[in-house]
Amino acid sequence: MDTALDDTARGPAGGAASPAAPLPEPVRQAPEAPGTASGLGAAARPASLSPSRAADFMRCPLLYRFRVIDRLPEKPSPAATRGTVVHAVLERLFDAPAADRTPDRARALLPGEWDKLLAARPELAELFTGEDGTHEPERLARWLAEAEALVERWFSLEDPTRLEPAERELFVETTLDSGLVLRGIVDRVDVAPTGEVRIVDYKTGKAPAPRYRGDALFQMTFYALVIRRLRGVVPRRLQLVYLGSGDVLTYDPTEEELLAVERKLRALWEAIALATETGDWRPRPTKLCGWCDHQALCPEFGGTPPPYPLPVLPVPRVPEAGAGPAGV
Repeated sequence: MDTALDDTARGPAGGAASPAAPLPEPVRQAPEAPGTASGLGAAARPASLSPSRAADFMRCPLLYRFRVIDRLPEKPSPAATRGTVVHAVLERLFDAPAADRTPDRARALLPGEWDKLLAARPELAELFTGEDGTHEPERLARWLAEAEALVERWFSLEDPTRLEPAERELFVETTLDSGLVLRGIVDRVDVAPTGEVRIVDYKTGKAPAPRYRGDALFQMTFYALVIRRLRGVVPRRLQLVYLGSGDVLTYDPTEEELLAVERKLRALWEAIALATETGDWRPRPTKLCGWCDHQALCPEFGGTPPPYPLPVLPVPRVPEAGAGPAGV
């Protein structure tokens, strides 16, 4: 790759933003992913934290419970599935020699990557099935055309003939001194000859408004913290490539900021541990509730969550003012 990390991105760079909680990103699933539409997983205590699940808890603790502890199934969506296929194409394209990394080659990869995903998850066929159960090839064709447009736009934002990623679809995991396990999957890691590291993530949606950019960068600072602990170097640049709108958002983190992210994650994990022990998972209604698969089970919408599948500890009673010790 080029010596200067800045030279490979051709889209408009975003300004610096403070890391914060993210908006939900449906394309990627963390290693502790929720159940799929094909069935439930076994209930279990949370054992690790990924950017997606951290975002779930900050968005709505009850959503986190449904996904991580109950492992309730969620319906596949065309947008999330399209994102998965596009990610696979952008990964596979780098298998080819630099000169062959062309838009035509990328487009040609799409049908095959869709077929692979469908073979692994047959339930995705329902995305292109009519109410009578018949396959609707026109819907699939439109969906693939939309995926093609996203892939083509990437070539206007980055030049793959000038990139030689050090890692693609990199699974990362580290354990903090507190015992908290952080894990996730990084789309791409670039390393310059000078040793500078850039973490790149592809987004198939549109770039957020400036006031939400800190939300979007939370995932990236999470990954930067893990890379810092694994490799002993603070990534020089974090880069979000928005294929839906044709924007590139960048951020250059500092050691102090990553330490602040670590403190935030420790506090978040303590809150998750408390909710796990007490079974107190409260909903937090937002505008995003309209896209939630679990409204029927949410008290905010008149529903009742399923019985809590883990043993709980009683919540300590706070003595009233002026009261003596219990039993006196």
